[in-house]
Amino acid sequence: MTDIFIQNHKISFEQIQLGQWPELSNYYQESLTFCRQWLNGREKFELQTSGSTGKPKKIMVSRQQMESSAKATGDFFKISKNKHLLCCLNTGMIAGKMMLVRAMQWNCNLTLIEPKSNPLEDFVDQNDLDFVAMVPSQVETSLISPKTTKALQNIKHLIIGGAPISEELKTRIAKLEIQAYQTYGMTETVSHIALAPILPASKLTYHTLPGVQISQDKEGKLIIKAPMALTELHTNDLVEILNEQQFIWKGRADFTINSGGIKLQPEEIEKKLSLIIGKKLPATRYFIAGAPHPKWGEQVILVVESQRPNTDFLKEFSQSIKSTLGSYENPKTIYFVDNFIETASGKINRIKSLEQVLKNP
Repeated sequence: MTDIFIQNHKISFEQIQLGQWPELSNYYQESLTFCRQWLNGREKFELQTSGSTGKPKKIMVSRQQMESSAKATGDFFKISKNKHLLCCLNTGMIAGKMMLVRAMQWNCNLTLIEPKSNPLEDFVDQNDLDFVAMVPSQVETSLISPKTTKALQNIKHLIIGGAPISEELKTRIAKLEIQAYQTYGMTETVSHIALAPILPASKLTYHTLPGVQISQDKEGKLIIKAPMALTELHTNDLVEILNEQQFIWKGRADFTINSGGIKLQPEEIEKKLSLIIGKKLPATRYFIAGAPHPKWGEQVILVVESQRPNTDFLKEFSQSIKSTLGSYENPKTIYFVDNFIETASGKINRIKSLEQVLKNP
């Protein structure tokens, strides 16, 4: 059997199945407890949705769903036995939990570390990481140092999820020829159901995993039928379907802004802004949203996680934005907040963050 490496400990799956491991922090204890339940044949697991677009809720998923998800990803990347995986995500959420499942299902070795901003700083001399999942902020931090950038380039298969990557980050990854994919999925689909290779000068085009079927309703929202989902899922994601296995994600229907009858998609505006904000306010989070307006119904606003800049900077910043966006897309107000409200998985909770901004403008 293969092993899990935690700090200076090497623990075999056989030892985990018997509950034989050293005393470790809560994060590792809970991760290994899940692995033990899995190895001993548990059939049902309770998961919590991220709450990025609504109220978090608990759902039950079956072992079969998680096995189907792991198999589809393994088939997509053609992962063989005894490869080396790195889990640097929160294993209390589906993305991290599925890294544990993949290691067990694929019979691979797994290094498990607690989530941190630069998970590759301890792997600069390693070039045997075959499969790693990270969130965009971890990738951005890894690109700051030449050593961790090299470690990132050495990863055979890197998947990035939890939030859409910015255009700036996409460009940097593509230039460095990192073997990376943006994921599309949700807790209800037990992690991702599609992957988009990050390539230069190209829109992110998602390729479905084996066994996944896609269609869309009359409003253009994605419908998923897949072995890793209990039922046919009707999502709130607006997509352009290219063929039976490929689609382009446009944004969430519930985020659509209706300003005087003109429908605007925040995620598309955010893509246009990413290069400006990446240059003017590096490593700063932001989002576009609709705020109530007495005449137009809604107006476009920009919310930035930063201290309010000085007047000269703000004037130049606003002018750069205005020259980049169309007249309808241009934010009528820019709000600066010290900290966004986050979901349990570390995503921006747009709904609550927007409520906070409009309550205390």
